[in-house]
Amino acid sequence: MSSYTELREECWSANRRLPELGLADLTFGNVSVIDRASGVFAIKPSGVDYQKLTPDDLVLLDLDGKVVEGKLRPSSDTPTHRRLLQAFSGVRAIVHTHSRNATAFAQAGRAIPCFGTTHADYFYGDVPVTRPMTGPEVASAYELETGNVIVERFGNGKLDPEEMPAVLVHGHAPFVWGPSGAKAIETAFALEIVAEMALKTLQANPAASPISGHLLDKHFKRKHGGGAYYGQPPAGKTI
Repeated sequence: MSSYTELREECWSANRRLPELGLADLTFGNVSVIDRASGVFAIKPSGVDYQKLTPDDLVLLDLDGKVVEGKLRPSSDTPTHRRLLQAFSGVRAIVHTHSRNATAFAQAGRAIPCFGTTHADYFYGDVPVTRPMTGPEVASAYELETGNVIVERFGNGKLDPEEMPAVLVHGHAPFVWGPSGAKAIETAFALEIVAEMALKTLQANPAASPISGHLLDKHFKRKHGGGAYYGQPPAGKTI
């Protein structure tokens, strides 16, 4: 019996949510979840239909890319997931989708502007887009280099992956992350919602401006960080 039963279940459940939430067409999308203590992560196998997917189908790998458990070929995006899990130590789960509205911004090579408070509840500013990948990057270890351009975009303290849990890969699609499979899926769903809202905002007013810094701060920080007060306190803590 696998010693990673809970990891498999968490990853399987998150992957199954992709089509349920309209975040994946056909087999376009995948979720990985890592057990930080062991350095092992689970990921969807390549090309397997979500409705046929079982926890036992998931592939387990270490952070060097070696298969620990699993008989199927892992997702072709595995090197990207692995690179992000290596670089973002506070992240436990990665979600990659081709959700239609967020992908439209990626294809346009445009960040998703923070036009309103719905966006600010999840993302601390405009959702960034990477630079275009070079010919040599695409021709070599493409999926690993995809991870590298994401890490580059967040590098040198420019962006905090916990304050900005999403990125658009130029000409490709979004990657989203979080502290659990369920939370990463929620954030991927939120990304698609705010991308649709942003497109409609630009249709209604092509000259629309992002919200003010003080409104962005209020909405993001009331849900995140030490001073957060949105929702209910964790079990055992008083209000």
